[in-house]
Amino acid sequence: MHINTVAGRSGKLARHLTQRLTVGTLLLASLTGAALARDQGYYPVQELLVTSQTVVGENIQYPTTGAPKITVAVVTVAPGTPAAFHRHPVPLVAYILEGELTVDYGEKGVKTFRQGDALVEAMNVPHRGMNLGSGTVKLLAVYVGAEGSANVALEK
Repeated sequence: MHINTVAGRSGKLARHLTQRLTVGTLLLASLTGAALARDQGYYPVQELLVTSQTVVGENIQYPTTGAPKITVAVVTVAPGTPAAFHRHPVPLVAYILEGELTVDYGEKGVKTFRQGDALVEAMNVPHRGMNLGSGTVKLLAVYVGAEGSANVALEK
């Protein structure tokens, strides 16, 4: 056998082994990275909602004036209690903690949200929430507002 043939085969084998070693190293690094992240206190994430629109299909619009202001509140709705028709001048992200909330969006229809549901509430469509059940409704409300912007505006 000619020396160049042996060298050619050795070169191919070396390249093949190098590729395998590189893939193995990358796989090991990714597994080690995941274990390291877990060991350093990173937490698993369960996304509840990812959207660019409200529950009635409006594009989310952030306030453009005033310093940013986030308001987080737990809203409690007693049985048989309807809210007045209102709008939200700022985005409102809601997560139903307990119970069942029915929301009347007028011409856009009626929707019911249950424990574990996450939503971005309507902004420019007048609506009102109602607790039609016998138990209390609790929801976590996160208003993404700005100084000088109201979180809720009652309809006249």
